[in-house]
Amino acid sequence: MNIAIIGAGNVGGALAKSSVRAGHTVTLSAKDPSHAEAKAKETGARAVSKTADAVNAADVVTLAVPFTAVDSVIAELGDALAGKVLIDVTNRMKREAIAESVDGTSAAEQIQKKAPKAKVAKAFNYAFASKQADPDVDGQSIDGYVASDDADAKKTTLELARSIGFRPIDAGPLAMARALEAMAILNIALQIQNGWPWQSGFKLIGPTPDKKPS
Repeated sequence: MNIAIIGAGNVGGALAKSSVRAGHTVTLSAKDPSHAEAKAKETGARAVSKTADAVNAADVVTLAVPFTAVDSVIAELGDALAGKVLIDVTNRMKREAIAESVDGTSAAEQIQKKAPKAKVAKAFNYAFASKQADPDVDGQSIDGYVASDDADAKKTTLELARSIGFRPIDAGPLAMARALEAMAILNIALQIQNGWPWQSGFKLIGPTPDKKPS
């Protein structure tokens, strides 16, 4: 896949690393081009100074910016997102008021409304950057849940999840992003209150035979 990752922080860098390792072509962009350049050198990705340049050549666009930056990114890109698979990795986390972060809505649904011509999928937000770079815990692949209303976006994102080491699981329609975002908040809250080392990942067990996305 030809993947544009918008954002060169811990999440953008982690997904760039695992995606390059899986053989995908990855282009990084960031508000500060020097951050994209630095992260590209670390991961083997390519960096560009303009986000539109990364998106125009991509099949898949991964949104790995703080949620507060989403509006400006979407406004900047405009119709460049039309027809693109847009993977939302954002979380609306308020550490000082965690309950307000679980309000029955999702960032992904908001993004789909703001970019109606894009094919939005929610994925990877529930995993810490360390696990996005290497989705393994004690020799097991952690789960890669994908929610989307678009069949192409879902198939593509499930395949990307599989390729970088997750066990891909179809989580249903985009509305299920509400659950995936709540999972991220739960994972974060558990680390904070228990002093855990930010290495946990979700794994559904039981009669859940692994299947490749069709």
